[in-house]
Amino acid sequence: MKEFEHTVQNELGMHARPAGLLVKKAGEFSSSVTVDNGEKKVDAKKIMSLMMLGAKKGHTLKFSVEGSDEEEAAKALQMFVKDNL
Repeated sequence: MKEFEHTVQNELGMHARPAGLLVKKAGEFSSSVTVDNGEKKVDAKKIMSLMMLGAKKGHTLKFSVEGSDEEEAAKALQMFVKDNL
């Protein structure tokens, strides 16, 4: 399992557009991807789950990636959230 944390930098937090892009990016990999805000842990491949996190600017999210392509997926997702969240 690979894990990393990211603090949301987007002024609007994780609204529909970046959440949708994150779902698309996570869907490119066979590994399971979860996002934890400290209260809830959700599947990053489901947009409604991500939206329910209510992640705002300054919130720190913990990403967990597990599966056959976890190394590649974790690197790609870490770059994605850095550029989009």
